[in-house]
Amino acid sequence: MSFHSPSPNSHSLRAFRSSFLDFTHDPFYCPEEESIRYFPDGLMVVEDGRVKDLGDYAALGEKYAHVSIEEYGDRLIMPGFIDTHIHYPQVEMIAAYGEQLLEWLEQYTFPTETKFKDKAYAQKVAAVFISELLRNGTTTALVFATVHPESVDAFFEEAEQRHLCMISGKVLMDRNAPQELCDTPESAYEDSKALIQKWHKKGRLRYAVTPRFAATSSEEQLRYAGQLLNEFPDVHLHTHLSENVNEVAWVKELFPECNGYLDVYDQAGLVKERSLFAHGVQLTDAEFQRLFEANAAIAFCPTSNLFLGSGLFKLEQAKSCDCPIKVGLGTDIGAGTSFSMLQTANEAYKVSQLRNQKLSPFKALFLATLGGAKALCIDDRLGNFEIGKEADFVVLNPRSTPLMAFRNAHPTPETLHALTDRLFSLIMMGDDRTVEATYILGDRAYFSPVSSPMA
Repeated sequence: MSFHSPSPNSHSLRAFRSSFLDFTHDPFYCPEEESIRYFPDGLMVVEDGRVKDLGDYAALGEKYAHVSIEEYGDRLIMPGFIDTHIHYPQVEMIAAYGEQLLEWLEQYTFPTETKFKDKAYAQKVAAVFISELLRNGTTTALVFATVHPESVDAFFEEAEQRHLCMISGKVLMDRNAPQELCDTPESAYEDSKALIQKWHKKGRLRYAVTPRFAATSSEEQLRYAGQLLNEFPDVHLHTHLSENVNEVAWVKELFPECNGYLDVYDQAGLVKERSLFAHGVQLTDAEFQRLFEANAAIAFCPTSNLFLGSGLFKLEQAKSCDCPIKVGLGTDIGAGTSFSMLQTANEAYKVSQLRNQKLSPFKALFLATLGGAKALCIDDRLGNFEIGKEADFVVLNPRSTPLMAFRNAHPTPETLHALTDRLFSLIMMGDDRTVEATYILGDRAYFSPVSSPMA
């Protein structure tokens, strides 16, 4: 495998020929054929890191005959995947055995996160983490750091070097955690404010105010988090919500005056349009309604929810017509078990099956691309191939393993039915091996040497 740091200031035109798929509307609320844009033999032209043109090769080929074309033949090019919830410090503890949420935090997570006060160590992990994202076709993520400001600096420095659009923030945690991982309401506010001023909107980077979850923050600390959102209204809010039955009960004990878990955040002024809450497995009907009213978002993290035994997310309720909520997919490394958004979509399909629902491949891939961009309020810049948007994209090989090559022996799909079948096979059988290349601002940031471009 090979990684490159893109050069986003190139002014030359670049063109890519392959099949292309993106989403123009939400397939949960309109006919699927009206939500997608698909070119079996397409051409995308990129200029200055942004999409300049997209269409059938037959219609655009002559117009851009003077432009050098990267040919990807029967591959499929899609917008880069967007991971709406993941922890970079937990890479080294992925696949830690045997516990549910609260015990898992105590036994594995907290000891691991104490290491991130050492910035050199944090830099080492950040480099591995971002390489794994790119290897799996993920170009943007909403990322937990640790309580240490050094962990945020290390992550953003690595992301900036690779010209990535990433959102992250320092964890706020002033109780119910090891002393070496606790800050104070005042220090959390001051450290977060300094990090916001240093990193928010520096290049493609964005900041998220990040209370770990209600149980590890005092009322005073949550109020300070709300103050940060008021002072910096275009930053994000990233936290956990209603993941585990025992967690919900604990939060009720800690905040008896609040009307449920979400109300703890609401009373602190944290339930807003740029707020994203991870999990939401145990949400009540009233909480779904409140998230809809606030235009807040949920990260659906199926591999994590299954691994920790947290439960089955009610995707059909979150995406209902009665209270439509912005939803994206999250890998939730390291409770999640794969960096691959294809594998995450695979598990999302199975969670839906267990709830007697069907998650089509179009809906699943929408959640991994434009749906994730909408959840993070970055769909004005990313999520599909609209003209002028930033050209982050992934090249998928539908024949990346011997079994997939046998399964997908037919030519590039021409019909909606054939495309549906091809996409479903990618979700069910695909993983990091299916990602042939990942592009950032139109420059190749990762490619697999065993699946290099055809030209």
